[in-house]
Amino acid sequence: MEKTWRWFGPNDKITLDMLRQIGVEGIVTALHHIPNGEIWTLEEVEKMKSYIEDHGLRWSVVESLPVSESIKYAGPDRDELIEKYKVSLANLGKAGVKTVCYNFMPVLDWARTDLDYPNPNGTTNLYFNLGEFAYFDIHILKREGAEADYDAATLGRVAEIRETMTPEGEKRLVENIIVKTQGFVNGNISEADLDPVQKFRELLKLYDGIDAAQLRANMAYFLNAIMPVCREYDINMCVHPDDPPRPILGLPRIVTCDADIEAFLNAVPDPHNGLTFCAGSLSAGAHNDVVELARKYAKNTHFAHIRICKTLPGGDFKESSHLDPRLIEVVRIFEKERPGVPMRVDHAELMLGDADRGYNAGYSFHGRMLALGQIDGVMAACRN
Repeated sequence: MEKTWRWFGPNDKITLDMLRQIGVEGIVTALHHIPNGEIWTLEEVEKMKSYIEDHGLRWSVVESLPVSESIKYAGPDRDELIEKYKVSLANLGKAGVKTVCYNFMPVLDWARTDLDYPNPNGTTNLYFNLGEFAYFDIHILKREGAEADYDAATLGRVAEIRETMTPEGEKRLVENIIVKTQGFVNGNISEADLDPVQKFRELLKLYDGIDAAQLRANMAYFLNAIMPVCREYDINMCVHPDDPPRPILGLPRIVTCDADIEAFLNAVPDPHNGLTFCAGSLSAGAHNDVVELARKYAKNTHFAHIRICKTLPGGDFKESSHLDPRLIEVVRIFEKERPGVPMRVDHAELMLGDADRGYNAGYSFHGRMLALGQIDGVMAACRN
């Protein structure tokens, strides 16, 4: 597989020169300075591509060309936004950038409750605590009917958390769930928002009456509209699985399991309609056998996220070692079935002072460098 790295543009604290030194071959990035829904001009695409190539690397994957919320919930400006999306895709194709990772998750991209969960060796990881997430939903967001979405055991945990929760603790949950994990990737919430919780409530209202079936139909509508451009320029669209792979906050999630993946592939049966195989997102659900999914969908995978999660009692999960035996087997499958497919490691441990360097949540330097070295060794072993 091609060794790539997610990089957040010229203002990223991790430079392209640093990445070239540690063996990175391709860059995964986006035009983060362009607002969601606006056209990526050919001039801007070529400017970014040249900048990367001037540093001895290549722009391997776009992550991501954001799909506007209005496309997802079928707002009145959906067709106008899709037309702009098609122009941006065409400009990427003209510049020779042919792989686009995107997601179709309503409102919230990936969700974690703790960004610095301590490990025994002194490092920290990202962590999802279902009890704390439910507390946020019920007592901070105050979503109507939220209690009905959780079982008795989780509601019991919420009651215990409420007894000791502080204003500082609530602020931490808001920042971790809807600010720090979202704002740096063209998300809906930014650190500049004065009332992120109220803005988040307003975003959720946009999906009133939208169930999984309707969201699937909206995704198929979008994909069918853009496939002619993808065929013309040989662009592979690869959807990222939902993270975590379960309905949250009353929102439908439609890329969570084997059946969901089959459904979107069958809905738009085109080789340019494919998957970002994120072993981490899929493994965060105990219902998923990530190795079997890799084996089944390797041929439909245009991009791979090589990380993995360990599920815990009560619906919790945490990021696990990049040398987890399941991940080694996933790498073995892709090395055999999809040689050359771009892959990147992410959500690695915070270590060796990473926590003090202001990196984006989940995107440290030393932790990812270690993970890349580990996976590089796994790939070499699989090829011999």
